[in-house]
Amino acid sequence: MSETIFSHFPAVKFEGPSSTNPLAYRYYDPACVVLGKPLSEHLRFAVAYWHSFAMTGSDPFGGPTIDRPWMAPGDPLTLAKLKADAAFDFFRVLGSPFFCFHDADIAPAEPTLAGTLKNLHTMVDYLAEKMTSSQTKLLWGTANLFSHPRFMAGAATNPDPEVFAWSAATVKHCMDATQQLGGSNYVLWGGREGYETLLNTDMKQELEQMGRFLSLVVDYKHKIGFKGQILVEPKPKEPTSHQYDFDAATVYGFLKRFGLEKEVKVNLEANHATLAGHSFEHEIATAGALGIFGSLDINRGDMLLGWDTDQFPNDLWTMTMAMYQVIKAGGLGLGGCNFDAKVRRQSFMPEDLIHAHVGGIDLCARAFLTAAHLIEEGEYDSIIAERYAGWKTTEAQAMLAGKLSLDEIAAKAEKDAIAPKPKSGKQERIENLLVRKIYS
Repeated sequence: MSETIFSHFPAVKFEGPSSTNPLAYRYYDPACVVLGKPLSEHLRFAVAYWHSFAMTGSDPFGGPTIDRPWMAPGDPLTLAKLKADAAFDFFRVLGSPFFCFHDADIAPAEPTLAGTLKNLHTMVDYLAEKMTSSQTKLLWGTANLFSHPRFMAGAATNPDPEVFAWSAATVKHCMDATQQLGGSNYVLWGGREGYETLLNTDMKQELEQMGRFLSLVVDYKHKIGFKGQILVEPKPKEPTSHQYDFDAATVYGFLKRFGLEKEVKVNLEANHATLAGHSFEHEIATAGALGIFGSLDINRGDMLLGWDTDQFPNDLWTMTMAMYQVIKAGGLGLGGCNFDAKVRRQSFMPEDLIHAHVGGIDLCARAFLTAAHLIEEGEYDSIIAERYAGWKTTEAQAMLAGKLSLDEIAAKAEKDAIAPKPKSGKQERIENLLVRKIYS
């Protein structure tokens, strides 16, 4: 590996809760066995190629503040390879088991589709070579179908069928790349699959296009024998006024409409959840209840700002409750915890990026350990079970299973002269319990 801006950093190690080393894991011990398997297998951490290596620190009100060697003028493919060298050196420092990418993150675009795809496959071959000497694998790949002006009115939902075809070709090749690199998932994030105004929008037409596009992706998955998951990432707004993939429940309704609910799951992001007016744990619980929970993008938003700030997580309560729902949903499976998060504009040094990931990884690990302890101890779950205990009776199960009609239920209620009384939800007791467990 050539010398990179991360080469002089040693690998981050687990040193335990008493460590004062700012570049050490205090809670993330990859080999620690929890609920029957190592913590590394539960959490499956991934580095986001885009925010970590392509982000310049620019925002709508200011230019770039982050200057990396691969951002200098020069041959685009040479610089892309320099970026990849730095990325895998960074993975070494963190001990990161996975990474994620968009096509535009790893390979430079050309004016033509053919030229762009040629660069993509050149860089995929280079990444495959890098992976032979690295323990880091690919969690998922995806296509950037939102940045270029051709996507100003969407990709799959664009009024121009040539944009639909360009997007389909791009996704086809990105799926091929993901399979070549051994990816566990393929994600579709429609950054502009929505509308800015209904004045010029045929919603029925656009939803039909979106359904056809996703069906094509699923068909191609089976054609090439891709064993990973197909994931859709919900996002409610920004940049469009209304996204068609608003939240987990909306995506489920869309999947049901096109008969894809058994084929596609969701990749849920914390900041997208809050933009939709939900909590992260709500979205995870919803996806788990509907059977479409797939993977996570770990970050947070700024509650004082109404846009996607993609900050690294630092709220132990929120993350613990999210991890509790992950466990209840059956775990991440082929999914993982991808840090779709970026350092702030003023954090432009290479070590800032390491500090950000170390903190995020440690927070998630501590949250998962706490959630696992809550489940193993059983007190929290027993309170919930007690609240719904009435539904375990034979009669209640018959109502739930559809064995009793509405008039039969009514007749029985009248005959028995039932008189249900209010029962405490015990919210404060639960809050006190969780505060003690989370912050102890």
